[in-house]
Amino acid sequence: MDIRQINHSTVAIQELMHTIGVLDPGHPGTKTAIGQIKTTIAAMPEHRIFTPDADVLGRGAMLSGILCRIQGYQYDARLRALHDCVLFLQAQKLGLAVLTANVSDFDYLLQLMPTSRVLLYRVAA
Repeated sequence: MDIRQINHSTVAIQELMHTIGVLDPGHPGTKTAIGQIKTTIAAMPEHRIFTPDADVLGRGAMLSGILCRIQGYQYDARLRALHDCVLFLQAQKLGLAVLTANVSDFDYLLQLMPTSRVLLYRVAA
């Protein structure tokens, strides 16, 4: 990744900020986690942050509905699916690849839209 240009989406920033909101303020690791999230966001150069347009948001909502139906998602997973679909379509529109460890969802998305680019990875055990 050191030799690649890295772009970011405001959707990813939303996901990181949501994490801050759900963290237990009384947990001893919360302060460290929030600090790391703030550092991560602050390191994103403004000219490399992209916001999805209305077309991407609308098509992402429809695609996430399909993904939720295929995967049988219930309430808590639906927002995550919406974010994933918007990121997927935003990257496609900008000609970028998505880097993700979410193999199950993005494999389905690639089957539905095989011209998109996704780099899948697994976290080493």
